[in-house]
Amino acid sequence: MKKAEIGNVIEFRDGLKGIVEKVNENSVIVDLTYMKNYRDLELEEKTVVNHKNYKIVEA
Repeated sequence: MKKAEIGNVIEFRDGLKGIVEKVNENSVIVDLTYMKNYRDLELEEKTVVNHKNYKIVEA
């Protein structure tokens, strides 16, 4: 499995998308404000996603 890098756009959990801000050993920190409907979803600005739980959309 290819790990995401800083600046990649990833998709995870039911179609949520975000930009990778930091890559850790087992996870990435993702900025969710990338999504157009971010405010409508009432989510936190950032979240942590395990490497097993996402796919890279844009490198």
